[in-house]
Order: sequence, then C-alpha cells, then structure tokens
Amino acid sequence: MAKKKTSEIKHDEELNENTHIQGAGEVVRQDIVDTLEVNYMPYAMSVIMSRAIPEIDGFKPSHRKLLYTMYKMGLLNGSTIKSANIVGRTMQLNPHGDQAIYETMIRLARGNESLLHPYIESKGNFGKAYSKNMQFAASRYTEAKLAPIAAELFKDIDKDTVDFVPNYDNSMTEPTLFPVTFPSILVNANMGIAVGMASNICSFNLREICETTIALIKDKDADIMETLKAPDFIGGAQVIYDEENMRRIYESGRGSFKIRAKYTYDKKANCIDIYEIPATTTSEAIIDKIIELAKAGKLREISDVRDETDKKGLKITIDLKRGTDPDKVMKKLFKTTTLEDSFGCNFNVLIAGSPKVLGVKDLLTEWVAFRTECVNRRVYFDLSKAKEKLHLLEGLQKILLDIDKAIAIVRNTDEEAEVVPNLMIGFGIDKTQAEYVAEIKLRHLNREYILKRTADIEQLRKDIEDMEDILSSKARVKKIIVKELKDVADKYGQDRKSEIIFAQAEDDEEQIEIIPDYPVNLFFTKEGYFKKITPLSLRMSNDQKLKEGDKIIFSCESTNNNELLFFSNMCQVYKAKASDFDDTKASSLGDFVGSKLEMDQGEAAAFMAVIKEYKGYMLFFFENGKVAKIDISAYETKQNRKKLIKAYSDKSPLVKAVYIDEDREFVIKSTAGRYLLFNSGAISSKTTKDSQGVSVMVLKKGHRIESVEDYEDGRFVKASRYRTKNLPAAGAILSAEDQGVQLTF
Repeated sequence: MAKKKTSEIKHDEELNENTHIQGAGEVVRQDIVDTLEVNYMPYAMSVIMSRAIPEIDGFKPSHRKLLYTMYKMGLLNGSTIKSANIVGRTMQLNPHGDQAIYETMIRLARGNESLLHPYIESKGNFGKAYSKNMQFAASRYTEAKLAPIAAELFKDIDKDTVDFVPNYDNSMTEPTLFPVTFPSILVNANMGIAVGMASNICSFNLREICETTIALIKDKDADIMETLKAPDFIGGAQVIYDEENMRRIYESGRGSFKIRAKYTYDKKANCIDIYEIPATTTSEAIIDKIIELAKAGKLREISDVRDETDKKGLKITIDLKRGTDPDKVMKKLFKTTTLEDSFGCNFNVLIAGSPKVLGVKDLLTEWVAFRTECVNRRVYFDLSKAKEKLHLLEGLQKILLDIDKAIAIVRNTDEEAEVVPNLMIGFGIDKTQAEYVAEIKLRHLNREYILKRTADIEQLRKDIEDMEDILSSKARVKKIIVKELKDVADKYGQDRKSEIIFAQAEDDEEQIEIIPDYPVNLFFTKEGYFKKITPLSLRMSNDQKLKEGDKIIFSCESTNNNELLFFSNMCQVYKAKASDFDDTKASSLGDFVGSKLEMDQGEAAAFMAVIKEYKGYMLFFFENGKVAKIDISAYETKQNRKKLIKAYSDKSPLVKAVYIDEDREFVIKSTAGRYLLFNSGAISSKTTKDSQGVSVMVLKKGHRIESVEDYEDGRFVKASRYRTKNLPAAGAILSAEDQGVQLTF
C-alpha cells in the first residue's frame, strides 16, 4: 500500500480534531425524569399539537395544508386535475411524503365514503371506507377538485379573518385555522391517536347542527336534545337511541352508543341482504366473524355468506337453510358480530393550543366564539379598506373644485418630486391623497370621471357607520352568524342517512341453541386428552392411539348435547359441552383439554364428569382418608360461566373424582395394603364445593389412600370382611381367598 503524503496525514488529523464530539462514547448517568422532559415531552406535544388532535375548525394540520393548497390552485371551480399534481404542490406545506398526503386526500374525498359531507370531489378509484380489501388507485390514476361545500371553509380567508404563519421553509404562508361558516368539527367524523390521549368525534347531520347552533346563539340554556337527536353517518345504518345515554355523551363528550346494520330478507332466494353496516367495522371483518362462528358450529342456520358489493354499493349476502327464521338469525348475529357495534365518543379538541374534552354544547359555544372573532376581523378589515377609500375619494373631491388648478400645479412644477408637495399645499390635502391624485391618468382628468369616483362617498360613510355599529354590537354579530348558518343549511343540508331506533329490553333468557343430538363414546386419558367418537366410527376401528405412557382413565357412552366437567390439578373446574368438541377417530390423539378450554399456565385436566341433568353428587377421595360428597347442583350456573374456582378442597391431594347419580359402593385401597368397602350413602352431602369432607378410612402414620375403584359383585369372596358399620374404619388386609380371586382379575 502506498504511504500517505505528509499533507494528507495533516488533513486527516485536522478532520479528526474537528469531528470529535465531546463526551462521545461515555456512559452518563441521567435521571429518567430529565430524559422524559428533554426527549419525550417535546415529541408528545408535537404529536398532540401538530398531528393527531383536530382544532375548533374541525381539521388537523395535514387536512388544512392539503385543502388550502387546492384552494390556492383554483380548484373550487373548473374541472378535476390529477391527484399526483395536487399531492406534489401540497408538499410545499406538508413535507411528510407523498403517500401520507395522498391518504389524507383519500379520506376527504367523496369516493371513499368516509365523510358525511366530503370536501373533495373525486374521479377514479378512491377505495371504500367500509372495505379494507377495496384499495384506492395510485395518485397518477385519479383526479380531484374541491367540493362546493369547501367554499364555506375559505369564505373571506383573504380578509384577515384568521392568522397566517410561515411554512416549514419560510417560502410561503399558510392559515392556522379556516374561517369555516358552520361547525364542521361536529359535521364530519374525525379520529386521531396522539401520545397519552386520543380523539374520536362522530358526525352529525349538517342541518341539525346548524339549527342547534342557532338555538344556542339565541338562548344559551337551550336544550340541544330537541334539535340534535343523534349522530348521523355517511354509511347510514341504525343508531340505537337511549336518551339518558345520549344526553350523557352530549354533556361530557365521552361515552358510547350502539350502531346496528340494516338488512332485507329475500324470501324467494331465502337469503339475508345486508346493505348498511356500522361505521366502526368493515364488510370483511363481518364476513370473517360469521365464517368463524359457522365453523365453530354456532351458526348452523347459515349455509353460505359472501360479499356481493358492486358499483351499486355495499351488499353482504347470507344464505339460510330451509325453515330458518331470518329475524332470529339476525338477532344472533347482532350479538356475536360487529353487525351491531359501539361507537366510542371522545370529543377531544385543541382549544387555543390546549387539548380539551368538551360536550356538544361546549364545543358549539367555543365554535360560536371562534366564528364571532372571524366576523369581527372581517368587518374590521372591510372597515379599514372603506376608510382608506373614503379618505382618497375625499381628496379627489377637493380636486373637483378646480381641475384646471390641479393641472396647472402639475404643469408648472419643475421637478417631479415637488408635484405631491405642491398639490398638498394647493388643495390642503395630505400626502396619501396627493399621491392618489398625482397617479390619475391624463385621460381621467375630466369632470365625468371625478363625479363617478366621488358619487360613492355618501354610501361609503353609511357603510362605515354601519360596520362600526356591528363591531360595537354583539347582537348584530350574532345575527350575521345565524344568517350564515341558515344559508349553509339551506344550500348544503340533506336528510338523515342513519335511522334512529329505540333500544328495546332484551330477553333475559338466552336463546337456546339447537344442538344436533346423537350417540357418542367419550374417552379421557391420564395426560388430559379427550376424544369424542361416534359408535359407527368406533366399530370400524377401536384401536385407540395414545401418547407414549398415557392411558384411558375414563370412558362412557353419552350423547352430543351432554355437559362435561373437567376438574383440573389446580382445584378448578371447566365446563364445556360434548358438542364443543369435533367428532374424531380412535386413530387420533384427540383434543388436549388444557389448550381447548384455555386453562391457566401449568394447569391440566385431571378428572372428567359427564352430566345430563344436574342431579346426583360429585365424590372427591383425598389421600388423607377423607371423602367429600358435594351436591352436583353446586356446579350449575345460570350465567353459563365456563370456569369455577374452588371446585374442590386443596387441603389434601386428590386421588379420584367421580360423578354418581345415585349412591353406590367403592373399593378404597391404602398404601398399607388395606381395603375398605365404602358406600357413598354412609355420608351426607354438602353444598360447599371446597368442603374438606369427612374421615372414611383410618390411616397409620406415613400411609395414604392409594387408589379408588368401583365395586363389582363377586370381587371379594366375603365382602362383609371389608364392610363396616361405623366410619371411619381401618379396612382389612386381603384374605387368602381374596388374594387368589384378585389374581384372576
């Protein structure tokens, strides 16, 4: 490698010296509070103030930058232009990238169907808000322009009605707010997620909002519920109306209400057509949930579901099986899918730079205050212009007295710079008036022109007097706002799209799901696996496949609609139905109960009971010689709970749990080799599930109950040897005869 020259080495040393960062690589101890204040808080405030939370004009900065750019491009009139062109121009105000700008445009466009009153007219594929699969086309393929209602956003914006600030590179200015003539903050839905807070504002009918605002302007104590019944959505659907709940939302700005889809039933095709859905969901989410429920066997009335959305609009079709009641199916779907969904309200708005959660009345009051300032600033701007014009015309009027004198003064002045001072002296006018007169063209120095210019002086004086009266009268300002609101309502108002329905008391009793009932064989293994096999399948092959070291500890003949109780190793019981498990074959391992029933970590099913009716008892045999007899009704729940805690006592390890519908005998064996023939009728039942039970077998120190089995006649030669009249009992050692008998088993 060639050696570096001396000059290169010197240059590298200077570069290293200049680029050295003091403290680089050092580990510095810093208080977490200081870190949050220095690094996190500025970021959080930036997101809250400049991105996620809308302001009183109803817009976030990204919306405002896009719409103002389109306004300056002259897109209120004329035809549409390419969206890519609009996006490119918007980047002068919004440097966050073309895709982010275009997605903002998508939501504001009519074609996307997100807003009740879209601000952008669209041409091309702008996607659909109600479908996540219907994606919008690229910006080079679509076109857009401002909608007519957007004119209300920019009305008098050039008359100093709002403040302007420089853009990010100081090359131009942009408005901080729009002087919108109606409460757009409540007319179009708006959602934003900031840092530590969020905003979710539902949309209301434009005509109803204008009427409500007018009522509040006339009477600040007016009941807004009389004119503003409920929210209104572009997608229609049905708003379930609860007056008390809606009033709470109106007052606090927080809460939720339910929206329900609208449907029709086609009797000829035996299908349900859903054509309007809640604004909080999508057609794909609804279809996916219906398919999931159908696969789980909870919607057996449905044979097919498909999306038939086309250019005519949204349409989800559900095919029904013969003899199915469509209304009952829809009731079930409303409960189990987002065909009925909740809209969570959080009316969080930036007011003078501070986020505040306000109710509807407070929001409208803030908007009226904002609009009042806009009107005052507009009137003051017009007043200033009128006074300037009057001042100039009053100077021109004095020239009218002697035009020839004015011409002579100009003509006889030697230097151009002396023209204005000479006119000021000659006619007694100020410099501004003299400048105006001096700039008049020679062709206009005639009596007709001057008379026309001065004819408006009296009207200007009346206008100035009127504007000064407006600025001094709050009542007149309110009248102006009311008139503008009426004009907007008349011009752009439309009928409600969302139907209002009243909440009905739901039946307390759950609809009983019809479960097909047929014979099944149930198997439960020591390792916690469960199989449900039909008799036909079992006859074809009864060779049970099990994990290595596993064995079947319970089996019975049952039916598909019986209930199952799975007692876990953590003293809990999980309830299920045989129909919750799929039919399987003997050649499969079956379902692992712990995973199927979502048991806690480290928990596993240890014993199983099959219940047809909640009659009988659960018997729990513990290692310490005690037996608990619990009435099975203690495990019955009206709320259909799936999990019960304290299902049995945890004072001693459980040897066996068994369900009996009537009392019978069991053989209890201890580790000392003693056997006790025990009849469950000898002890009384309890209703407390975690009862410790009563002592049945006396055990010597260091010994415990080893096993429990059902007693079968003929097992013992002399059964009386192992029976006892009194409990607890120690049991007996197997006799020689019984030892021989045991070998045959």
